[in-house]
Amino acid sequence: MIDRKLTRQISVGNVKVGGGAAISIQSMTNTKTHDTAATIEQVQRLAAEGCDIVRVAVPDMTTAKSLGAIVSAVDVPIVADIHFDYKLALEAIAQGVAALRLNPGNIGGAAHVREVVKSAKASRIPIRIGVNAGSLSRKLLAKYGGATPEALVESAMEHVAILEAEDFFDIKISLKAHDVPLTLAAYRLASRQTNYPLHLGITEAGTINSGVIKSAVGIGALLAEGIGDTIRVSLTGDPLVEVKVAKEILKSLGLREGGVTLIACPTCGRTRIDLPAIAAQVEERLNTIKQPLTVAVMGCVVNGPGEARTADVGIAGADGQGIIFRKGQIVRKVPEAQLVAELFKEIDSML
Repeated sequence: MIDRKLTRQISVGNVKVGGGAAISIQSMTNTKTHDTAATIEQVQRLAAEGCDIVRVAVPDMTTAKSLGAIVSAVDVPIVADIHFDYKLALEAIAQGVAALRLNPGNIGGAAHVREVVKSAKASRIPIRIGVNAGSLSRKLLAKYGGATPEALVESAMEHVAILEAEDFFDIKISLKAHDVPLTLAAYRLASRQTNYPLHLGITEAGTINSGVIKSAVGIGALLAEGIGDTIRVSLTGDPLVEVKVAKEILKSLGLREGGVTLIACPTCGRTRIDLPAIAAQVEERLNTIKQPLTVAVMGCVVNGPGEARTADVGIAGADGQGIIFRKGQIVRKVPEAQLVAELFKEIDSML
């Protein structure tokens, strides 16, 4: 059981973040936000996959004015990603977004900050301060000799101080870099210095091949230490994959229940079935199941049922045939060609 650090709690729409609430999964659309039909469709797909909060880019006023149509059409909280122009933040709030991603030091002075804070307070809109290693101020880069954990945290706390001076405390913080050790050190330092909820992520992590590994290592390590209240896996490509990976990270640490956990052994010299193809087929069919279930796909009958005895149900292969088992107990033998079909018959009977 992971002992999580207790942070302040904020509300992003109907999703609680921090304060011991379940760790939420976030993603960001890659559609042109002003294309409301495409954006709504993608948000709905993300929500169906298990995404709790969705962020959208707001680069201009035309886009800001389209947010209301998106917010009203979906069931998950929408976060507006704002840079530099405080008027975009004001319009996003007026359109009903659930939160802002905005750095108050970058929107043009105290008067503009006060306007945004006043509007956010009235609508109970939290603000995420997002600091990236690649966008630190020249002052901090000179002070610390580059992008260091201390520079990232100091940058974040400078933005926090601006909001706190306006008596605004509905804040969460992210400290992201593509460098995993740098990101880990920054979040650990922030966790010691503040109790605002932390949004975890490895930014610009890359494609699926490299990005999944970097995200799992970075986000997983922090979560295992009890640090973090909400997560976003950043991958190049379809954001739906981000949500799938985020769910697996949380499930692997026992931080999220629901859905299927697939156990599949590595291939070895004892394998007598086409295990990779069978496992891929099983995994694809399991995507539609939302109930908590552990399914095993094992390559041989020598160790299969024993090694996977904790699985609710599973299969193990032999020469031209295989077995169906439940909780380590063999149910029946079936021909190899029928293994997957018989497995899902068993799953259907259980569900």
